[in-house]
Amino acid sequence: MTADDSNGRLDDDDYPAYTMGRAAEMLGTTQGFLRAIGEARLITPLRSAGGHRRYSRYQLRIAARARELVDQGTSIEAACRIVILEDQLAEAQRINAEYRRAAESAHSASAG
Repeated sequence: MTADDSNGRLDDDDYPAYTMGRAAEMLGTTQGFLRAIGEARLITPLRSAGGHRRYSRYQLRIAARARELVDQGTSIEAACRIVILEDQLAEAQRINAEYRRAAESAHSASAG
């Protein structure tokens, strides 16, 4: 691996850079919480060669949102479902905005 490869991975939101212990520490939660949201299929950590769970920054953001909901009294299962739906909605809105921009661009080109 070159220095460029490692720098690129550090910028990659999907690179599994964090161990379970470090992820729990960063989120201010327990490893059991991370296992529970994994069992609920909110996030699926990658496994190191030794079988240890590794988390990406994207997964940590998802886990942090679930933790917020649980801290507010939502069950883990419901929190995971809410976060999944929020993520799906954000993706649908992103795609819709792309279609809208493409349609406006096509309309501008044909009107000009």
